[in-house]
Amino acid sequence: MATHEIILAGFGGQGILFAGKLLAYCGMVADKELSWLPSYGPEMRGGTCNCHVILSDEPVSSPLITKPTVLFAMNQPSLDKFIDSVAEGGVVVYDSSLISEGVKRTDVTVVDVPATKLANEMGASKLANMILTGAMIKATGLADIETVEKALSKVIPAKKADMLELNLNCIKKGME
Repeated sequence: MATHEIILAGFGGQGILFAGKLLAYCGMVADKELSWLPSYGPEMRGGTCNCHVILSDEPVSSPLITKPTVLFAMNQPSLDKFIDSVAEGGVVVYDSSLISEGVKRTDVTVVDVPATKLANEMGASKLANMILTGAMIKATGLADIETVEKALSKVIPAKKADMLELNLNCIKKGME
């Protein structure tokens, strides 16, 4: 696996912390070393929100990420804030439904997915984060679908168990 240092960012309410938690659980299921550092605060009121996730075969010495190998951005302010910090050769996955300017860097792999548009078409308007997660997992190879399914069943609370299949379908849609 090597090490994936991932920054997930967007507005509060877009499911950034949930997507980060899912990735952390993927690491747990795969018996990897990991760190999950969510950012709480006024973000929950619609400000920007971010989450640092590190998945590795080696022990993780610090939860802070300064040179992410992967950037997952769901809005323009988040892309603008973190794009310059992505390591050369890294992966940038973003929601092209909400980000119009895109990525001008040529030293990173860019995956633009109209996640919000696709989620709306699937009748799952609040699951654009899962479509983008699927695209990121495919682009990085950090987990297989079986691992994702096991992790998702742990992350979704029992009271929302009926959402498991829809979340999984959205992840698979992002992987297409």
